[in-house]
Amino acid sequence: MPQLSFYQRVNTAFDRAAALVDHDPHLLQQIRGCNAVYHVNFPVRRDDGRIEVVQAWRVEHSHHKLPTKGGIRYSMAVDQDEVMALAALMTYKCAVVDVPFGGAKGGVRVARQQFSDGELERITRRYTFELVKKNFIGPDRDVVAPDFGTGPREMGWIADTYKTLAQNKLNALACVTGKPVGQGGVRGRNEATGRGVYFGIQEACSVAEDMRAVGLAPGLEGKTVAVQGLGNVGYHAARFLREGGAVLVGLAEFEGAIHAPGGLDLDAVVAHRQETGSLLDFPGAENLPGKEVVLELPCDILVPAALENQITAANAPRVRARIVAEAANGPVSAEGEAVLRERGVLVLPDLYLNAGGVTVSYFEWIKDLSHMRFGRMDKRFDERIHGEFLDAVERLTGRRFAPDERTALVEGPDEELLVNSGLEETMVSAYHAVRETRNRLGPGADLRTAAFVVAIEKVAVSYEAAGIFP
Repeated sequence: MPQLSFYQRVNTAFDRAAALVDHDPHLLQQIRGCNAVYHVNFPVRRDDGRIEVVQAWRVEHSHHKLPTKGGIRYSMAVDQDEVMALAALMTYKCAVVDVPFGGAKGGVRVARQQFSDGELERITRRYTFELVKKNFIGPDRDVVAPDFGTGPREMGWIADTYKTLAQNKLNALACVTGKPVGQGGVRGRNEATGRGVYFGIQEACSVAEDMRAVGLAPGLEGKTVAVQGLGNVGYHAARFLREGGAVLVGLAEFEGAIHAPGGLDLDAVVAHRQETGSLLDFPGAENLPGKEVVLELPCDILVPAALENQITAANAPRVRARIVAEAANGPVSAEGEAVLRERGVLVLPDLYLNAGGVTVSYFEWIKDLSHMRFGRMDKRFDERIHGEFLDAVERLTGRRFAPDERTALVEGPDEELLVNSGLEETMVSAYHAVRETRNRLGPGADLRTAAFVVAIEKVAVSYEAAGIFP
């Protein structure tokens, strides 16, 4: 039997959930399909004067809400199927966490390590020009963001190029999120996806009933974790999990993997990799025979944070984790998940778990449209109220707070604290909505199907409210 493509796997999961809802089949067909696909070839001049043709895509999956929203990845593995799949996931992801965007995604087929910084800038600016030309970017149309192979620098180039070309320059910076803070970015965005993964895992581990079902005690403290991928998402997920009390026992990157049952010092591993160019031969850790072996390590929680299709029917029987937390998009194939489900493994699905990035991107978009950083209006007011409360406590009790203690208790929230608080609230609320839907669906239901049901219901409401599908 041929292996399903990424987009087919997303639609298979959609179909499984769609069979459980009561909506017009034509409405479900509308929700399922991609609304618009743009494929472009454009030339870029290399530093040596050669001209190279670059392929790129932008897919807008759903216009049930505008703008659409989704990242841009730079990778030689990019193709139309992948971009369509990621755009579809973004629609459902936004719906699950109540972010009012339709889903979109972009991809540029380049091996970024083979291009100079100047060449990457020319590629990014030309890609932006192509999107502007076809109206596939704009603060009220389609908002782009970073993804695999891109980051704040590329988003800054996009913002600058769009602002140069845009007619409405007042809100031009809101065409892209994940920008440097000095260009309208928001504090906390860089680590948002990894922090959201942490919040999601922490909340799942807090539910005693679900932990009993997988043979684990409630709480994150002391649980062993293995992470595949040390990019932005994997690094920050590992960092926050470790700070939250988990024990990091395995790490993998493209050059290989390491294992230390007693735990790894993440910062020391990163420093070793920067110095040597590899995770391997880290003092006190065992080198593993291949980066995929980290998926099979004995651990409580496995966090695949690299690329799609990492756990399949072939290796799922050897996965020893009790929780698989999808920090990447589509790391578990449909066939692989069926095996994990049969073995009683709890899978925290990507369309919920890695929604932290788009959640904080939403906050950044709001900030850019309002032209005001979060906390500016209320930080000092909150500090005065807190100070007056402490004054009253001191008068009533006779206790005197030390200056540093008073400062810590009085200080009002800054932008980063507010952003992180909003992200935590989003991830916690969304987890329980998905979990309650799973329980309502009955025995045999899983969190992925439940998340798709939640998403379908919310997208359907938008179409029905517009009177398109009565």
